[in-house]
Amino acid sequence: MNTNIQLKRVAEAKLPTPWGDFLMIGFEEIKTGRDHVALVYGDISGDEPVLSRIHSECLTGDALFSLRCDCGFQLEAALSQISREGRGILLYHRQEGRNIGLLNKIRAYALQDQGVDTVEANHQLGFAADERDFTLCSDMYKLLGVNAIRLLTNNPQKVEIMLEAGINIVERVPLVVGRNPKNAYYLDTKARRMGHLLFKSS
Repeated sequence: MNTNIQLKRVAEAKLPTPWGDFLMIGFEEIKTGRDHVALVYGDISGDEPVLSRIHSECLTGDALFSLRCDCGFQLEAALSQISREGRGILLYHRQEGRNIGLLNKIRAYALQDQGVDTVEANHQLGFAADERDFTLCSDMYKLLGVNAIRLLTNNPQKVEIMLEAGINIVERVPLVVGRNPKNAYYLDTKARRMGHLLFKSS
């Protein structure tokens, strides 16, 4: 288990949302200064596993209402589910475009417009299919004092990485939302080539 924490907790404030009042906690990467946030709902103390979502930054889906992905739909669904649960955490992971950055993400979209899938688009730009570092999220959990979670995810890789980092995941909770004609091929590619556990198209 890696005990070298890569982040520090630097600020917090209340964040009222349509799903209730969250506590927004800001973290900063020690080496790079890059920031990430956790949205905490209710009392997360104690040994009871906490419902949680690791949500990777997606400007196009989260803020610009893109139908090319399911990110915005997942963000809203996760906040709603955490609120209904009465306690939980959403980690907002600032690694845009699976950590290739916004401009490269737009370049990848242009390649997808020409017919390649999301994995091949990353490869053509010189990146792996997924460049994210999920160990940063395990550090956020540790700084929040959380050791056991029920993880809202369709991505088994997240589960494996969190377990390797010493975070006890007692349950994977599916979050299959937002499928539409504009993102069906993208979602099917994630299922087929990246192992995401999604409903397949009929």
